[in-house]
Amino acid sequence: MRGARPERALDVVVRAVAPLAPGMRVCVACSGGPDSVALASLIDRLAREDGAEVVLAHVNHGVRGSADQDECVVLSVGARLGRRVAIARAAPPRTDEATLRDVRYAELARLARAADACAVMTAHTAEDQTETVLLALFRGTGLDGLAGMEPRRPLGDGVELIRPLLRVSRAELATELRRSGLPYALDPTNDDLRYRRNALRVHLAALRADFPSLDRAVARCGEIVRGELGRTPRARARRELRAQLDDLGALHDVSFAAIEAALDAER
Repeated sequence: MRGARPERALDVVVRAVAPLAPGMRVCVACSGGPDSVALASLIDRLAREDGAEVVLAHVNHGVRGSADQDECVVLSVGARLGRRVAIARAAPPRTDEATLRDVRYAELARLARAADACAVMTAHTAEDQTETVLLALFRGTGLDGLAGMEPRRPLGDGVELIRPLLRVSRAELATELRRSGLPYALDPTNDDLRYRRNALRVHLAALRADFPSLDRAVARCGEIVRGELGRTPRARARRELRAQLDDLGALHDVSFAAIEAALDAER
């Protein structure tokens, strides 16, 4: 459509999860990969509109041959955006996924505190959420695992972790990346099937051909579980409405979307 601005749809999603305000300073975790570079571009644009400050935060573990190249890409992105880049070099004691993640989050929290930032934003997408929930399910998780990644949670010492893209697909995010024209690097380990997440990703790509709403359904499951675990008013209202319909014998074949629409109409 002539004059359309498709990036604005992303802006609405991000602002709903992570509203910015004048004077606020946030860190964007930037690995140099396409998703994190797209997030850096998106948050940079919103911050300029809202008067917030942005610092790009990069953790170089030094475990890949391309680690220094990734760091250079992030420095280039920061220069193109005119944003400061904060870098941590932290060699992990082990190179398994869990250890790398824990070290990375600890370093991101430290960089955010040093930059006087209130939050760290990461570029976890809808596909990442699906992988997280299914991997937890395959391990025999309880409800906590089915809840998936939270959009917002404390990262430590006054710093919040925010994942504003959990409802955004990689395809949607790629639109922002193309619009930005920013450089990015591809992680060669993403093709290493020894990592469980990568192996699962191959099978999910095939499943999405037959189940195009797969990621949306998993995200919805996670939201429901998080609401139930947190005993939110929305979760309570959902249970009450379902109980009323069940008492009337009218619950059969009532979809989740219909329940949600009814709750929204009552507001």
